[in-house]
Amino acid sequence: MSSTAGPAMKKRRRTARPLSDVSSSSKDIKKGKLSHEPQEPAYSEEKEVDQRDPQKDQELFSRACGEIKRLMKDIYDMKMSGSQDRNTEVMEKRIQASLNFVNLKKLNRLSHIRCKKAKDATHDAKMKVDSFHLQLQNLLYEVMHLQKEIRKCLEFDSKDEDIDLVDEEEFYQEAPPEISKPDVTKTDPHQQRLARLDWELEQRKQLAEKCKESQNKKDQISKKIRTKREYLDSLQPKLQDVLQATQPLKMLSMPFEQTRMQHKKAKHLPRPLYVLYVQANAYHEACDTDISINIDGDIESAIAEESNSSAVEYDSDSDEEAATDSKRRRRSTVDVLTVKRKRILNKHPLTVVMTIKCTDGSVLVLTFGYLMVLQIVTVSLKLSPSSDSTVTTVTGGELLSHNSLLSCLFPGDYGNDTPNPANQYQLNKLGMDTFSAYISKVGHPYIWVQRLAGLEFLEHDEEQETPKAKSATSATHMEATTTALRRRVVSRLALQKQLASLERNTIPVPSDSQRLFPAKLDARFTSWTSLPFDDYTALPYTEDIQEAELISEADMFFLSTFERKSAKLNAAIVVHPDYPASSPLFSLLLSWRGEHHARNNEAIRMMESEVNVHYQELMETGSPDFLLTNQLQRLLMCFDVYLEAQSATASLAAPLEFAKEKVMPRMARGPHRAKPYKYNPNHGFFSHR
Repeated sequence: MSSTAGPAMKKRRRTARPLSDVSSSSKDIKKGKLSHEPQEPAYSEEKEVDQRDPQKDQELFSRACGEIKRLMKDIYDMKMSGSQDRNTEVMEKRIQASLNFVNLKKLNRLSHIRCKKAKDATHDAKMKVDSFHLQLQNLLYEVMHLQKEIRKCLEFDSKDEDIDLVDEEEFYQEAPPEISKPDVTKTDPHQQRLARLDWELEQRKQLAEKCKESQNKKDQISKKIRTKREYLDSLQPKLQDVLQATQPLKMLSMPFEQTRMQHKKAKHLPRPLYVLYVQANAYHEACDTDISINIDGDIESAIAEESNSSAVEYDSDSDEEAATDSKRRRRSTVDVLTVKRKRILNKHPLTVVMTIKCTDGSVLVLTFGYLMVLQIVTVSLKLSPSSDSTVTTVTGGELLSHNSLLSCLFPGDYGNDTPNPANQYQLNKLGMDTFSAYISKVGHPYIWVQRLAGLEFLEHDEEQETPKAKSATSATHMEATTTALRRRVVSRLALQKQLASLERNTIPVPSDSQRLFPAKLDARFTSWTSLPFDDYTALPYTEDIQEAELISEADMFFLSTFERKSAKLNAAIVVHPDYPASSPLFSLLLSWRGEHHARNNEAIRMMESEVNVHYQELMETGSPDFLLTNQLQRLLMCFDVYLEAQSATASLAAPLEFAKEKVMPRMARGPHRAKPYKYNPNHGFFSHR
């Protein structure tokens, strides 16, 4: 379009403006501004939105869009025709399209305003609904509170309800009229209740008076008893003087002969047994009268053994010995070797017998012998339990046997090998097995036995072939050893009682340990069996203990089972020979929604830690010998806690199998979702460590 057409186009725009119906309202507004007529109130599109019909605006919008499309198409056709005469029409159509576009913008504003008003109205309605819902919740809470108070009032138990009042007939017969008031109480139950309580009070006052009189009589009788007791106590010194005066008469039965015979035998004891006898006898006289020492054996054989100074030589390979032997009666090589093997295990004819009485009435008899060639001291034992300690058990049959009773009395002392390093060379020289093969014949050579006899094999002295028995060594270990022996007997008898109860599917918990556990446990202890060593090592959930080398073949192995509905817990238990100095070790396998153990479930590992690591809490009571059953009871408690906590934290889609009956403020903690296994006996709830 040329530049000369500019003024003509402006004129056409001014003349074309009245042709648009849509712009008539804007033209009227301009006229109003130019004239001096009174103006109407300010125009507001928000008010206009309320007056307009959205459906009609939608139709107007569609019509305007169609009109714009039509005008643009006409303009395009006119321009494509190339005619210069139609510029005026093109300009008019542009003006009409612009006015339609202005109309679209206005409709767009109106639609946005209408949308904003709809959102505001929706928000206001939502706020009203929230307010009504809050009021409803408050009302429901008030209703629940009132119902709770009503229920509390209905369930309230007055103290007078616990009083066992006399029968109503007896009340009217015995109570005076001023208390019974039959004309009022027979028609009014409340007044009758009050009258019966008054009569009960009156009766109790009378009984209190009688009690007071009886107490006075009791005090008078007690005073008489004290007077007579003081008189009897005054006789005690006089009786002591009489007994002291008669002491020479008791000497007529003099035990000097028995003591003299014991001392005569002691002269022929070998040096280690002599040291043992002297030190044990001294400890008996000075500290412990419950220990008795005797010497058994044939004294004539002992004297003959001492007189036989020519020892048999084991190496007779020289030419001179061969010539001498050729003149004598020849023996076969097998016979000579048999005699040598028999002689190397010979014991001295005399033995020292130590009898130890325990606090529960049990008696432990230790017989100490001396192997003259091997130069070590061995011991054999016999235990006589008291009548109260005698129980029958299947799984604990080896507890009191002579092979296992004193095993590991001190750490690492199993008594299966000789403590003398030279003995193994002597046995190998004769082609004999290890010393453990002959223990049943000669006894156990425990290290503590050698120390009681004053022998120590800490260093091998090549110049001194025979070890020297020292009295100082025996005196140093005497008290600790006797204490350990009594402690071992008591602990083994207590363990035997526990095993007997466990075989009957009962966990015995001492009275002073019951406070460590909740009063109610839903899980059940169902079985208790013993396991061989190979069967224990074959269990896959005991691999951690095996890798840590915490077990040996000398230990005792058991398998226990706990159940609660569909859940089953197997516990493989290791009881060391020095129980309860070393706590039993538990390995767990839970069968519930799969199989879980310490390697694939952190909660099971924490349960094992609760039983194996924190066992000292169970020994602080007055019954440390019942550590095994206390651990089993704690495991039963942890089993309940795990099932209830796991069920409570599981998905709500699954049915709740184990109801929450334990008080657990927090059922899981940390990334591993640890369970609250620690029980607080003072407050009765479970918490995390």
